[in-house]
Amino acid sequence: MPAPPFISLTFLVWFLTSGTLLAAENTAPSAMPAHVTKNKYGSKKKRLQHEHLTVVGHSLEDTLPEHLARSGVKVDVVRAQAIRNGNYVDVAQALSALAPSMSVALKNGPFDYADVSLMGSRTEDVLWLVDGVRINNRLYGSTPPLDTLPAAIVDRIEILDGGQSLFYGTQAVAGAVNIVTRPFSDHLTGQITASGDSNTGRHLDGYLANAIGKHRFVVYASGDGTDGYRAFRKQDYQPSATHRDRKYSVYTVGAKYNVDITSKLNLTATYQHTIANLDYARPYRVAKNTNDRVEDLATLKLDFHPLERLNFYVKGYYHNWDTHYDTIYNDLEHPGQRDVLYRNAYWGYEDYGVNVLGRAILHRGLEAWFGYDMQRYGGQDNVLRILPQTEMTNAGFAQLRMTPDLLPHAHIAAGFRYNSPTTGRSATIWNVVGRYDLPFNLYARGEVGTNFRLPTAEELFADDPQDERGNPNLKPERSLSANFSLGQRLQSGRFGIHWDLTGFVRRIDNLIDYTTFDEKTGQEVFGNENGTVHVNGVSISGGMEFNHSFSWDTAFTWNHARQNNGLQMVQIPRSLVKTSLDYHPKDLPFGLTATFVYTGSQYISVSGQRINYGNYPVLNVSGRYYIDKERRHTLNFSIQNLTGAEYGRPSRGCKDTSADGPYGCSLPYRYVSLGWPRTFQLAYTYRF
Repeated sequence: MPAPPFISLTFLVWFLTSGTLLAAENTAPSAMPAHVTKNKYGSKKKRLQHEHLTVVGHSLEDTLPEHLARSGVKVDVVRAQAIRNGNYVDVAQALSALAPSMSVALKNGPFDYADVSLMGSRTEDVLWLVDGVRINNRLYGSTPPLDTLPAAIVDRIEILDGGQSLFYGTQAVAGAVNIVTRPFSDHLTGQITASGDSNTGRHLDGYLANAIGKHRFVVYASGDGTDGYRAFRKQDYQPSATHRDRKYSVYTVGAKYNVDITSKLNLTATYQHTIANLDYARPYRVAKNTNDRVEDLATLKLDFHPLERLNFYVKGYYHNWDTHYDTIYNDLEHPGQRDVLYRNAYWGYEDYGVNVLGRAILHRGLEAWFGYDMQRYGGQDNVLRILPQTEMTNAGFAQLRMTPDLLPHAHIAAGFRYNSPTTGRSATIWNVVGRYDLPFNLYARGEVGTNFRLPTAEELFADDPQDERGNPNLKPERSLSANFSLGQRLQSGRFGIHWDLTGFVRRIDNLIDYTTFDEKTGQEVFGNENGTVHVNGVSISGGMEFNHSFSWDTAFTWNHARQNNGLQMVQIPRSLVKTSLDYHPKDLPFGLTATFVYTGSQYISVSGQRINYGNYPVLNVSGRYYIDKERRHTLNFSIQNLTGAEYGRPSRGCKDTSADGPYGCSLPYRYVSLGWPRTFQLAYTYRF
């Protein structure tokens, strides 16, 4: 087994801080107001202002999404303040309401599984990262890693639309989402929040950030729990289901440390630990069905700026995700007795690796970006019966980028990435992206490139007797994607307006999906779709700002994702509308927010039957009152799903009959996993 990356990085710290670097200046940059300065080559030394915090951007990693946006990538940012204003409990809830072009459909409310679609994609086409570390795993593609990410740890969420495989890896087929945790600060700052809701939910979080000389640190913690709420329609419950209310508890603690070793060398270390107990709700037979989760995420990173024209970082990471699963059914044939399907059954994975990213300014207006990724990951699942799997992938990538210093008003970048896994085929992908600034603050941008997705272990080897079966003969997916945009940003005094029109296309060969249903075993079976699958769509977004106290943002997305049979692909909404209004006067002690989401037609296959479960609205409203003039004390009241809409994804269940054993299903029926019901929440926040 190769040595963990921290051993190599420890040696690298010693090597870089000795010898020629010992003579380097060792003073940290002094605190300055938020601003941006450029040298003659266009490299930036930047301080970013996030709410009331001053954050020092030390590395390419901090500013990579900004660089990509400048070169032509569509990047949306969900800010912490918007999440706090809406009283959202977890990351999935926040994205469902606030991410302009992303559909996030929660199975049963916070801290649960979700279906995700971005630019007409499936869930498995989106790459998820926390502070730049990928948290997806090759074991599970169709289950995004969102059920243990509380909203309280977030500083911002960066959503990069379109194929982002060049910098982030081959799973970023339709985009990448980077969840950035609490930031560093050059002065003492912190916050404590406590809240409760009408679903017996309880929440408490806090963080503290400060700097002592060259040393900066952040500590944060979050706790969420509920005694239970109804997860299904009343008619869907079978008498055998005695565990009827869905419960969860999620506790997260984290710490971050940053130090300027020299004026050219910076070290950052992070650690996050999560403990969770999550009900996987079902309306039939269940006496107990829970996941006990322990998750660890750690990084160690060196940022090095040896020359004015050259800087890079080296980061090692470790991600461990362990779940023990209990499923106990009530015995239908012998009332009062129970069938233990799984007791402390393990499923989980362990990832670790090294990322390197560098930027060299070759000439005025000409930059070279380069990098290397090594990822070793493995895991097993005793529930889906996936035996221990281990795999390593090495990847190298490079991009040549031209800026307006070379081409007036234009950014153009082209690059490639080579992936070499120990299991499966190697692949080379390419990407070209550009942006041109037009008169009247108009801009045009575009991106075209290839992507590659290997089948997951779930798709290859799963054998769940009540759900699905893998296919070891699957071929990898290959796709070609492109998107083009025209937009504008205008600001005149206290009035601002912005709009963006984007069209996107994707062509997918060997698409992996459920292609057959085995009537004998009652399992959906994975396979490769024949021919090419076509995905087309349009996304329109825009907004206005009035008098610095009233803002309106809206987005409309239309997805035409057709299989070869001419039908819309499952779990991808045909249309999505999101609108938000926010009133935030500076001279009054309150603020108001409303968000509206409408999900159009959306389909799922249940027992071989195609069902439309879309066409539903969700309205959230919230208000905040600042108790003191300094706005340190805040009361926040919210109502989520104000209209009480009953919506959710249909699934296959089993009606009670004494002739069935624990795995039998002689009388299947269709039930609906309800989304978040109407929920009242009251929160108190103290900032210092």
